[in-house]
Amino acid sequence: MSKPSQETSGAAPFAADRVVAIVSPQFPPSTLAGVHRARHMAKHLPDHGWRPIVVRVDERLYAERQDPALAALVPERLEQIRAGALPIGLARRFGVGDLGLRAYWQIGRALDGLVSERAPDAVFITGFPFYPMLLAPRLKRRFGVPIVLDFQDPWVSNFGAGASAWSKAGLAHRLAVALEPKALRAADYVTSVSDTQNAAMAARYPWLDAARMAAIPIGGDPEDFDALRGAADTSTQWLEPGLLNFVYVGTFLPRAGPLVREVFKALAEIKASQPELARRLRLTFIGTSNQTDGRANQIMPIAQQEGVAELTREIPQRLPFLDALSVLANADAILLIGSDEPHYTASKIYPALMSGRPYLSLFHRASSAHAILSAAGGGRSLAFDSAETLAALKPEIVETLVTLATSPDRYGQADPAAYAPYTARAVAGRFATIFDQLHAERASSRST
Repeated sequence: MSKPSQETSGAAPFAADRVVAIVSPQFPPSTLAGVHRARHMAKHLPDHGWRPIVVRVDERLYAERQDPALAALVPERLEQIRAGALPIGLARRFGVGDLGLRAYWQIGRALDGLVSERAPDAVFITGFPFYPMLLAPRLKRRFGVPIVLDFQDPWVSNFGAGASAWSKAGLAHRLAVALEPKALRAADYVTSVSDTQNAAMAARYPWLDAARMAAIPIGGDPEDFDALRGAADTSTQWLEPGLLNFVYVGTFLPRAGPLVREVFKALAEIKASQPELARRLRLTFIGTSNQTDGRANQIMPIAQQEGVAELTREIPQRLPFLDALSVLANADAILLIGSDEPHYTASKIYPALMSGRPYLSLFHRASSAHAILSAAGGGRSLAFDSAETLAALKPEIVETLVTLATSPDRYGQADPAAYAPYTARAVAGRFATIFDQLHAERASSRST
C-alpha cells in the first residue's frame, strides 16, 4: 500500500478571507466527468471570498488515462494536497476499483492533518465516489467544522436493488443503503444536481431539513472555450468532411436506449422519404463508453436494428476534454439525449449551450435539463413523460433533424442570460453563499 502523501502544490495562494477544504478524490488531469464540480469551484470561489484547498488523490495512482490539457485549466496558484491510495493492480485482486475505497484512509489522514493544522472554515466533500463522505462524522466529532456533502449522482438508486445480494451490484446497493444515512447525519448542508434527487433523499430520510438542501447543477465554464482559440483544430479527427455532422458527446446510459432508438426511427423515415438529404447526414456518437480506451459499440447495434447503420458512427472512447469541446464547437448540430428517468440531469448541456451550435434535445419532461434548454433556446427541446408520449414525438424529431440540416439558423442562438445562473462562476457563488451561512452560524454559536 502506498503511503499517504501530504504533498502540496500551488503557487502563491488566492487572496480570500475564508478557507474551504474541497475533497474530490479525482481531479484534473483525471478525465472522469466528476472532476468538473471541484475544478469549477477551485477556480471561481476566490471571486466570492473563499480560498479553496483541494484534497485529492495523487494522479499517479489513477486508473484512468490522464488529460494534461485539462489540468492546465486549473489555476496554478491553487493549493492541492495529494493523498496516497492502494495501487489499482493490488486493489483489483480483491475486487475493489472504487478510488474512494482505495484511498479512504489516506484521504482521511490528509483531512485530519489539514483541519487540525489549518482550521478551514468549511469542508466540502463531493461524490462520486461516495465513500469519502463517511469521513464526515469523524471530522464533525473531532473538529466541529461545518460540512457540506455534494451528491453529483444518487448514492442510493435502483441500480443493484434487484440484483443478487452477493453480486457486486447488489453488495454496492446494500452498502449504499446502510452507509448513506450515516454520512448525511453529520452534514450541515446537503447539495445535489437536481431537485428530484434531493426530494428522493428527503423521502428516504424524513429527518433531513429541506431548508438545508439545495439543487445546484454542475454548470459549465464559458472560459473553457477560450483555450480553443489559437489551438489546433482537433475536431477534424472526429467529424467527416463533406457531410452534415450531428454529434452526441458523452456516456451512453442503458436507460437512454429508448430515446436513441426513437431518434433512429426518425432518421430511418428521412432515409425513406428524403434519401438525398439522408445521405448527407452523419450522426456521430463519441465517448459512449465513458472510458478513454473503450471499444465496445453500444449505439451501432441499435442503428443496425433500425436500418440506419450507414448514417451512424460510434466512437466509444472518451475524448480529452478540449477535444470534446472542439467537436461541439465545430459540429453542424448537437444531439442532447437524456434518459427515461425523471431525476436525470446532464452536465453536458452547459458546454453544448455555450458552444453556440444548434441542437436537438430529448429529455424526460420532469428533468431539469429540459427546463433549462427550453428557456435558453438555440435549438429544439422535446420532452416526454411516458413510453407512449416518447413514441409520439417521432414526427417532431423528423422535422427537427430536417430543419437542422437545411435551415439551422431558424433556431437562433441560445440566450446567455438563460444559462447565466449555470456558469461555473455563478455555481461557485451559490456554494459560497452556503459556506457564508455556515460560517456565520458557527461564529454565532461560539459567541454565545
